[in-house]
Amino acid sequence: MILELGHFALVLALFVALVQVVVPLVGAARRNLAWMAVGRSCALAGFGLIALAMLALMHAYVTSDFSVLNVAENSHTDKPLLYQITGVWGNHEGSMLLWVLMLSLCSAAVALFSGNLPPVLRARVLAVQGMIAVGFLLFILFTSNPFLRTFPPPLNGNGLNPVLQDPGLAFHPPFLYLGYVGFSVAFAFAVAALIDGRVDAAWARWVRPWTLASWCALTIGIAMGSWWAYYTLGWGGWWFWDPVENASLMPWLAGTALIHSSIVVEKRDTLKSWTILLAIVTFSLSLVGTFLVRSGVLTSVHAFATDPARGTFILLLLVVAIGGSLTLYAIRAPALKGGGLFAPISREGSLVLNNILLSCGCATVFLGTLYPLFLDAMGGPKLSVGFPFFNRTFVPMMVPMLLALGVGPMLAWKRGDLLGALQRLWVAYIAAGLVLLTAFYATHGGPVLAVLGLGLAAWLAASVMTELAERLRLFRIPLVDSARRAAHLPRSAYGMSLAHLGLAVSVAGFSASAWDREAIEILHAGGSVSLAGYELHLDSVDKVPGANFIADEANIRVTRDGAPVTTLHPARRFFPLQKQTTSETAIRTNFLADLYVALGDSDGAGAWTVRIYWKPLVPWIWIGCVIMAAGGVVSLSDRRWRVGVARRARVTSGPLPAAGE
Repeated sequence: MILELGHFALVLALFVALVQVVVPLVGAARRNLAWMAVGRSCALAGFGLIALAMLALMHAYVTSDFSVLNVAENSHTDKPLLYQITGVWGNHEGSMLLWVLMLSLCSAAVALFSGNLPPVLRARVLAVQGMIAVGFLLFILFTSNPFLRTFPPPLNGNGLNPVLQDPGLAFHPPFLYLGYVGFSVAFAFAVAALIDGRVDAAWARWVRPWTLASWCALTIGIAMGSWWAYYTLGWGGWWFWDPVENASLMPWLAGTALIHSSIVVEKRDTLKSWTILLAIVTFSLSLVGTFLVRSGVLTSVHAFATDPARGTFILLLLVVAIGGSLTLYAIRAPALKGGGLFAPISREGSLVLNNILLSCGCATVFLGTLYPLFLDAMGGPKLSVGFPFFNRTFVPMMVPMLLALGVGPMLAWKRGDLLGALQRLWVAYIAAGLVLLTAFYATHGGPVLAVLGLGLAAWLAASVMTELAERLRLFRIPLVDSARRAAHLPRSAYGMSLAHLGLAVSVAGFSASAWDREAIEILHAGGSVSLAGYELHLDSVDKVPGANFIADEANIRVTRDGAPVTTLHPARRFFPLQKQTTSETAIRTNFLADLYVALGDSDGAGAWTVRIYWKPLVPWIWIGCVIMAAGGVVSLSDRRWRVGVARRARVTSGPLPAAGE
């Protein structure tokens, strides 16, 4: 009964979404406030209905209702409760329901927190959100229904993919989807602005916090996925340039450009058409990522769908959403004239350069990801695009962006003094030079590119601190006055500094991976191996039973110069139900380097393969991502995003007054 209620709620949500599309659009065309207000009610009702459907499916998982086909195929009574709950989105049907739930959450948030929006703009934004919801609800109900029954029900289920039974992947998809779907709000604002034919500073102020919130969620989602791959898969890496990884990186790059371009629209009333295009492209890339993962064109632990009908349906959604929005852009964008003029050397100029480089980087990733798939679909030769291509194309484009990132905030709006800005960054030169010389000496000369990467990270970090000190006039006025300026500095300024500082920390982590050390040994109990000054002693490998697995767990003592450091317990887990083995790595970190140990196969005679890595600064990759997201959250807390524009007088019903009344 609960399952049927969830199914009915999903069907009802489709009809509510249809009303959310039609009535507010007609109301906006007729300037009827009552009709436009229907969009807010529909958005809230749609969220409640889809949340009810999700809870119904979750109840089926928790109670192990194997009469539900989705539960029978993806759950098991022996599975821990956490993975019974999160296993709801560990499959294609459930993950698409989570996607639509996040979409309805964004629509409900717009409905709740849009009191300062003009009624016409709000109605059109919610209508566009409703269009997206209609498309994906139809996709779920007709091709990916999670509420189908099976008869006779099996006594037990097939269980969740063991690789997905990990806390990292339990929480990674919700953050990732919130980032993906959150960009639909910026997309809806862009389409609504094109319909209205007007983009101004107020529009940029309304759209920016939604974009920033989505960017924060996507940053955390990508970081969690990278961290999961690092500590779970046992290969010692954190990024593989896999097409599914690239599917999340592309909207992140475009979203980063969108955040910066919206600043120019707000401050200088220019780059309007470009910002609208970025909003469309960012969400379009989120849809492309959905297509890659859900269409069956990829084989990956992330990719659940293999039915060609599903891929065709998603492709049709892409054509309608992307093609329709770009067609509207082509028709209406020429009317969006920019008002502000600026010199190439200015704050606006630096943000334009930022956008160009980020967009080129995104296009490079898009080409490297999609071209091999397109060539294969056309019957051409199979190509493999990986590290060499992306490292030689994407990375060089990011170097000038990071250099400019240190200078840009020091420039004035409209017309800047480049020489003066460079002179004020003398501390950054010293910091970068010291790091370059120290790294060059400590590593005996290289690799040179990695040393330059550390210097670039130092340059960016020191530039951020210099720019903040300039704002506070630190050491130029009494400390009491600097403290007073710090108290009154907008939170968005602190958020920008934090985000840029986090990027510098991550760049240092990326660069230091060039000095990774690795050892692979076959050890018997009592054997040992040395790496990076550590001695690792394999004492034993024991059988350890788990909730739904049996593990071979190693006991490895770690010493340094004869003194005990720690004991690590890498393991290999065998899941009898799926007849699948996973690796559980053991990591000892001091936040300057990781000692990483993975247990391999046994030779059957008591010896085990042990993989050991020493990875300097690798924790900084994810620390930097957390700092970046924290910077976004601090910016979101700025009072300006809560104020927006003056609240309009409340009108209960009837048409809007005509101009001049």
